[in-house]
Amino acid sequence: MGSASWAEFEADAPELARKGRALLYQHGAPLGFLGTVRPDGGPRLHPVCPVVAEGGLWVYVLRHSPKAADLRRDRRFALHAFLPEQVDDEFFIRGRAEPLDPEPALHEALVAAAKPASIGSPEEQLFQLRLERVLIATYAYRGQWPPVYKKWAAGQARTEAGAERS
Repeated sequence: MGSASWAEFEADAPELARKGRALLYQHGAPLGFLGTVRPDGGPRLHPVCPVVAEGGLWVYVLRHSPKAADLRRDRRFALHAFLPEQVDDEFFIRGRAEPLDPEPALHEALVAAAKPASIGSPEEQLFQLRLERVLIATYAYRGQWPPVYKKWAAGQARTEAGAERS
């Protein structure tokens, strides 16, 4: 399966990207939960500040933390935005993380895009989150079932509703 940058996802599915970004930034600072794979294969969940900027989706994590070790060993991740207070809308991404040492200009842009969160200390490692699959569940009201699901997958010709393009 292929992967894509945020910019590629946004170009292919602009409405899903807009809704996803709104859910990540709904509380001001970008907030989400990052799922990683422990050495024993079990899941691990971490609160993070996933930043959308400079055409990518990024996350800084403490270099010596379990989540950084997980991502360096097994780059698979799952990311889920915090839930809104008024409705149960969900934004979920699955993909692979790429560790990197950013150039100063990229670092500055990411720190600015995360405000008011404080990210990017020297003790943190930057990872670019490459997207493989995205899912958005939209609810008309809290407790509605089922929600309206919209899906996207990297490298597949799909509309925003997840149907094959003609």
